[in-house]
Amino acid sequence: MSSQTVSVLRTRDDRVVPAAGVYEIDGAHTAVEFVGRHLMITKVRGRFNDVRGQITIAEDPEKSHVEVEIGVASLSSGNDDRDAHLKSADFFDGEHYPTIAFASTAVRPVRDNTWELVGDLTVRGTTRPVTLQVDFDGGGVSPMGDERVGFSAATDIDREDFGLTWNVALETGGLLVGKGVRVELAVQAIAAITAAVA
Repeated sequence: MSSQTVSVLRTRDDRVVPAAGVYEIDGAHTAVEFVGRHLMITKVRGRFNDVRGQITIAEDPEKSHVEVEIGVASLSSGNDDRDAHLKSADFFDGEHYPTIAFASTAVRPVRDNTWELVGDLTVRGTTRPVTLQVDFDGGGVSPMGDERVGFSAATDIDREDFGLTWNVALETGGLLVGKGVRVELAVQAIAAITAAVA
């Protein structure tokens, strides 16, 4: 086991948190996934493979900031026809709105390594506030010699709040596609500047 010091970790208020600095999201090791209901009985899972952004950790963690962009064209749910429909004007309308964006507005401690991350989510040109439950999963040195931190996060949204209202009524009652969507993230980010951020 390596004895190298991990400089991206520190302790503040009895919590292990990332060192102040800027961290670039590593899209190759980051997953942004969503889970929705189909026919009211099954869950369908999809993911976006084009994820980029920055996590700026302030000296005071509650003053930290996150900005993320997600490419709609990278959506994948394991079915080409469904993917094409989700990218169409019925849902994300990727031709006119090629990116989904998130910019944080507040960070609040909850317990242990769990935080609330509040921010503005923009989908299909509509911006709404969302709150994510975020767990800080730690940090370490990669074989390439850079230092990385990891987070997992989740939130629940109503897709209709963002103009994704397409649906079909079922003869047996209910709707073809559920309104509620679970969003789950596993984020790995590389330390870009490990200097204090005001």
